[in-house]
Amino acid sequence: MSTRSAAFRAALCVLILVAVVAAACGGKKAPVARPAPPPSTTTAAVAPPAARPPAPPEPVAEPIIVPPEPVRDDTIASASLDDLNRNSPLKPVFFELDSSEVSAEGQAVLNANASALKKYPTWYVTIEGHCDERGTPEYNLALGERRAIAARAYLMSLGIPADRLRTVSYGKEFPFDAGHDEHAWSKNRRAHFVITTK
Repeated sequence: MSTRSAAFRAALCVLILVAVVAAACGGKKAPVARPAPPPSTTTAAVAPPAARPPAPPEPVAEPIIVPPEPVRDDTIASASLDDLNRNSPLKPVFFELDSSEVSAEGQAVLNANASALKKYPTWYVTIEGHCDERGTPEYNLALGERRAIAARAYLMSLGIPADRLRTVSYGKEFPFDAGHDEHAWSKNRRAHFVITTK
């Protein structure tokens, strides 16, 4: 190989190298300006200035339930338990022989008793079941209990709370009238009311 051709090749290589370098450096383009993104079209951006989110609802006022105060301005409310039971506003209910069914007259009495118990809501009552002297003690205790329970159930049906009404049976042990005839017996067949707490 002649010197001339080796020099030609070396010159050619240098030329190619320069062309490649020039192409690499000179081929960079200026950055293209990109358009700005369009403005957001959300509801808040396009909403008129007067539009506002709805106001929260007004709170609902809950009614305050206050228990009734005991009546203090009458003689019944200020009376002692002994005086109340001596002159009780709660009247007894009378029953027929061998019966614990509340009669129409008994219902009228219990209606009046329920009104008094509603007027004085702090009163607690024991309903005593009583019988006349006929029958065995066991039978009369059971009958007295049925009478007391019947009176209690009727009062509860009128809205008197069950926890204010206690029952007990005395059978024939505490007669109202000590006589031994129908007049006395009719007074002894009863549901009697005792105010135990006021």
